[in-house]
Amino acid sequence: MGKKVLVVDDEKLIVKGIRFSLEQDDMEVDCAYDGEEALEKITNNKYDIVLLDIMLPKLTGLEVCQQVREFSDVPIVMLTAKGDDMDKIMGLEYGADDYITKPFNILEVKARLKAIMRRTVSKGEKPKKISVLEAGDLTLDCEGRRLSICGKEVNLTAKEFDVLELLVLNPNKVYSRENLLKIIWGADYPGDVRTVDVHIRRLREKVEPNPSEPKYVHTKWGVGYYYKD
Repeated sequence: MGKKVLVVDDEKLIVKGIRFSLEQDDMEVDCAYDGEEALEKITNNKYDIVLLDIMLPKLTGLEVCQQVREFSDVPIVMLTAKGDDMDKIMGLEYGADDYITKPFNILEVKARLKAIMRRTVSKGEKPKKISVLEAGDLTLDCEGRRLSICGKEVNLTAKEFDVLELLVLNPNKVYSRENLLKIIWGADYPGDVRTVDVHIRRLREKVEPNPSEPKYVHTKWGVGYYYKD
């Protein structure tokens, strides 16, 4: 069964081109042309990934992303204006997993979407035999990709879960920002280490009782991040 993708952009020619190209690779493609339609479709359907333009009528891509993150961890790739770093950073702040700048090469788009979907299914070097991780007050269901803290479920994005899972599986091991970027986002990811910092900050806001004094995800200054056992 092919992967199911939602493409959201108010430029119908762009949507048509992306849809045609993805369907050539046996993907099932839904389309939306404004933020409200996108939110409705994501609410009522199950997608493997969402390609979401930032500049949309009715609701912006950032608003859609923020609202989706209240109920779903579906991978979201933002389409941003070329060279606009603030768009990229804001997209990550609002819970996006990746971004692609316009104008883009459709082959790059397909390669990035496939890479993200592969990593969502397969977590590389992580042991598959561990299905549930117990770490202090944290319980990670690695198969269901759910986190509970003191029995209360916490909604993480796909990348936030990936980062936390890697750190918890390797307690007290310090990962540099560059290493985390390579492991979680892949060696071909074009973004920089700010991506890691944004995700660590969002993760702490969700899991730490006091994010400014972390209990779980610690910083080793000048080196990187680690989970303290």
